[in-house]
Amino acid sequence: MLFKVDENLPVEVADVLRQQHHNALTVAEQRLAGQPDANIARICQAEQRTLVTLDLDFSDIRRYPPTEYAGFIVLRPHTQSTPAVLQLLQRVLPLLDHESLAGALWIVDEHRVRIRSGKL
Repeated sequence: MLFKVDENLPVEVADVLRQQHHNALTVAEQRLAGQPDANIARICQAEQRTLVTLDLDFSDIRRYPPTEYAGFIVLRPHTQSTPAVLQLLQRVLPLLDHESLAGALWIVDEHRVRIRSGKL
């Protein structure tokens, strides 16, 4: 699977995804740091990459309709520490084998993974 890791996440997120044999690029690696959300979304769309982020703006399905993208994973850790973020990522990894990311919004917290797909 193809992922783009937002600049608000530790680089270890991309490392974990790569260890699981996914193609993961970071916003920083592509020299996109500081770009507006809309630009990041357009690039993800063009590259057919799922964006992994902490940014709640990407959970607004009116602004970023999931069906128009390769997907969004919004992580909602109790703290933004690297261990807390990586713990949430570990919740997502097993789901990648049997849940579709394409056209979906996944919101992940300590208690559940909410998956929204389809149009408004």
